[in-house]
Amino acid sequence: MMKKTIHVKAVIDRPLWTYHPKHKNIFYTLNYGYVEWVMWWDWEEQDVYIMWVDKPLETFEWDVIAIIHRNDDVEEKWVMAPEWMKFTEEEIRKQTAFQEQFFDSEIEMLS
Repeated sequence: MMKKTIHVKAVIDRPLWTYHPKHKNIFYTLNYGYVEWVMWWDWEEQDVYIMWVDKPLETFEWDVIAIIHRNDDVEEKWVMAPEWMKFTEEEIRKQTAFQEQFFDSEIEMLS
């Protein structure tokens, strides 16, 4: 089966090791941001988690390796990482749990 590849540039607005600006119980253990000009149903830009990088970032350009489909929300979250890094669904679920624990979601692996 041919895998889909999406290469994008993300702007990081919630860097690694920071708290959510409104929900102080959410501490970002991954860099988190958005893809400019890719709009979602809520008229907000597409949100992304950045895997593998262990320092706060301002931008990140690489591939989307998975999509987190939220069954109880209108948003989906993209997961980005360098193409040579391989993550399992379980690793993605564990690393995004700081925020995704509040949602019923499924992970679609793209690579």
